[in-house]
Amino acid sequence: MGQIAVGVNGSSGSLAAVDWAAEEAASRGAGLQLVNASLWPEHQVAAVRESRDDRTERATALLTEASERARTRHPEVVTATEETEDAPSRLLLARATRAELLVLGSHRAGNGSGYVSGPVAQEVLAAAERPVVLVREGNSPDGGKRVVLGLDVQHPADELLDFAFDFAARREVPLHIVSAWHSTLLHRRNGTDGEAAERLRTALSAATERHRKQFAQVDVTEEVVHDRPGNSLLGAASDAGLLVVGRRMRRAVVGTHIGAVTQAALHHVACPVAVVSHA
Repeated sequence: MGQIAVGVNGSSGSLAAVDWAAEEAASRGAGLQLVNASLWPEHQVAAVRESRDDRTERATALLTEASERARTRHPEVVTATEETEDAPSRLLLARATRAELLVLGSHRAGNGSGYVSGPVAQEVLAAAERPVVLVREGNSPDGGKRVVLGLDVQHPADELLDFAFDFAARREVPLHIVSAWHSTLLHRRNGTDGEAAERLRTALSAATERHRKQFAQVDVTEEVVHDRPGNSLLGAASDAGLLVVGRRMRRAVVGTHIGAVTQAALHHVACPVAVVSHA
């Protein structure tokens, strides 16, 4: 049985993540692994003041609450819990290597949309090699809304297409694929803006052809947008149930990063965001 891992810290965002992860585990026929790491940085004074026994007791209570919450909604899902005295990012990345999917919670940004992702989420998103879904407080796991996939047709990744098509097929929702381009980058090399857009529409259709045939039951629409990728995804995902974006697994000059498009999505999109790593 596959596993969906979810980080639990007692926040409203992590409870929303538990709800979403339980729904996804039920959809996949997978187990649910609820994890909590109780070793926090020393500058977090409240955590330092707690004894080891107190931290363990608190973590056990959080995991018990989360487990009961998941079982109430999906009693058919096999649920396991793990409490470890370790740094949260280290534990989450370790569990992500064994899971099909890692789910993290976040809280509402000040303007009412998007996410506030702390250093733990940023570190995990930048380094995880498996898909990571960020769920915000207030997000509902109920289906029915379309999936939006942001795809670079010049570098289409099977990992992204596999994830988006599979999710849409299991949830029985439409899939909308968006590819953005900017005239300053393309029209000089490809003729007029209209000619460049037509070439990209053809390339987008070719990039998704195999998956459209494999998942013939999925209602797929494709759109080429003359805009910057971040802007185009914000508009397309305004009524989505899930936004899927990619992260290329490459090392930056200093460490790793999640990319400008993914960063924009995390800060401004209201729905859950799936970040799928690819070569």
